[in-house]
Amino acid sequence: MAKLVDGDEAPAFDLPDHDGATVSLSGFAGRRVVVYFYPADDTPGCTKESCQFNDRLADFAVSGVEVLGISPDDAESHRRFRERYDLGVRLLTDADHAVMERYGAWGEKTLYGRTSVGVIRSTFLVGPDGRVERAWYNVRADGHAAKVLDLVQG
Repeated sequence: MAKLVDGDEAPAFDLPDHDGATVSLSGFAGRRVVVYFYPADDTPGCTKESCQFNDRLADFAVSGVEVLGISPDDAESHRRFRERYDLGVRLLTDADHAVMERYGAWGEKTLYGRTSVGVIRSTFLVGPDGRVERAWYNVRADGHAAKVLDLVQG
């Protein structure tokens, strides 16, 4: 799928979280939500990114914004990851990459000169109307959460 741009309708999803509860994008209607896609639990970049979002959860909450992280990892992996790093971010499982594909967050990528297919580290700020307010692709894990928060607080 092509990449989403600001103003596009955010693709709907219903995904299980770390506790097995279903989380739907429609459940955030009327509120803003940050949705970030990351490759894998407990890897250096993903840990840094998730911890930095976690460190700013209270600031996002003050702005009325919830943060959701999505990876292909299963609920058990998410539970261990949350426990190990004391994460409060809700982590969702997209095992078949269907949601990632609709968001343009799954596809060909190059790392250290090698091409592979996988999760493209991406973040979306979805507005209260269900439209993408801002889309970031191929983000750098370190410092990204602060950039997203700056825009939210803007």
